Amino acid sequence: MRTQKPFKSAAALAAAAALGLAACSTPDSDESVPGVTDDTVTIGTHQPLTGPAAAGYATISAATAAYFEYVNANGGINGREIEYLVKDDGYDPSATQSAVRELVTEEKVFAIVNGLGTPTHSAVLDYLDQQSVPDLFVSSGSLTWNQPDVYENTFAFNADYVTEGAALAQYAVDQQPDAKICVLGQDDDYGDGIIEGVETVLGSNAVTDVQVYSTSAEDLTAQMGAMMAAGCEVNVLGTINGFTAMAVGTAAQMEWFPKWYVSSSGADYPTLAGYLGADLAPQLLQGMVSVNYLPFSPDGEWVALFEEINAEYNDGAPFTGNTVFGMSVGYLFAEALAAAGDDPTRESLVAAIESGDLVGNGIVPLSFAEGDHAAYRSVGITVVNEGVQDYVGTTYEVGAGSVSAVEPNPVPLANEGIPGS
Repeated sequence: MRTQKPFKSAAALAAAAALGLAACSTPDSDESVPGVTDDTVTIGTHQPLTGPAAAGYATISAATAAYFEYVNANGGINGREIEYLVKDDGYDPSATQSAVRELVTEEKVFAIVNGLGTPTHSAVLDYLDQQSVPDLFVSSGSLTWNQPDVYENTFAFNADYVTEGAALAQYAVDQQPDAKICVLGQDDDYGDGIIEGVETVLGSNAVTDVQVYSTSAEDLTAQMGAMMAAGCEVNVLGTINGFTAMAVGTAAQMEWFPKWYVSSSGADYPTLAGYLGADLAPQLLQGMVSVNYLPFSPDGEWVALFEEINAEYNDGAPFTGNTVFGMSVGYLFAEALAAAGDDPTRESLVAAIESGDLVGNGIVPLSFAEGDHAAYRSVGITVVNEGVQDYVGTTYEVGAGSVSAVEPNPVPLANEGIPGS
């Protein structure tokens, strides 16, 4: 909460009281909160529905939209339906700018929710700040989104890449203390964060080899060849799904089968199986280690609910990790909206998130607070076994230069997955 300066006169106090009474009343149509009517709340997002990232992430917003349809069919949040406007930016920052400006100036959305991508969302970060638009639950693990002193309305959703890299490295050390550990990372904040996290655990001199790639690359032969020559036994990947599959497939063609430890952004088993083929994936991905913080367990109650929603409101689209991700972020926004009050404002929405009262639906607690806009500082380890990707019970909390094992604390399903009901 922000501290207000004391009023300096009785007249000022009276004026403030009058303003307070006005604020408590329902605004009329001429003074309404952007995106909020008596019946609806309109929010928007930018997503890569086309372009180089579409194959890995285009299904996220459809899952979020399906969850909102489910909420709306059951009375909405505080009597309002959620309208979710999705703009395709093709994973192109210039297109992101056009899309977000249209959402803010023409559609007059209440908030931007789950804008996807570090380079794309970075292109609109200052604009959203200048317009005082809540910039919620960015779909990227960059540390950029957690700067509350600079961007007071911006909040992360993903566990940050440093946290994921550190947790993967710690698990590798715990499992194989003497293994040669290497890193393949994307040539941007994503790869840099994973590398930083690994080095937090190992020290920079203990990383056997580091390779990078560009999303414009057409193969990873050179990188895999260098890592194989270096004798890498555990490969930590800061890769998007397509390049995870490319790395695993290229190594297999070389008849090289190291251990794969992959960031959550590039480790969704159904998506990888789509790249590698249903016959090869169970063999090539057996034992693949990843991290996550959302309820992915196949027999979990959240997954069961999301599968039902997916079947009824998402045209029965394939159920993947992207489905869980998209619906989970939808749930968190619905929870924040419910907490923002019967007559929500942009200020009350941000205050609800900073209150620390939101719980989300993760396997670990949310971290949001007034001075902390990171969502998750703990992650659980998942392993693929015979084509099933699930948690193994090991969870790490990553602090300032340290990694410690903690007990997972899954949020139970309540109210049939509709906050405030």
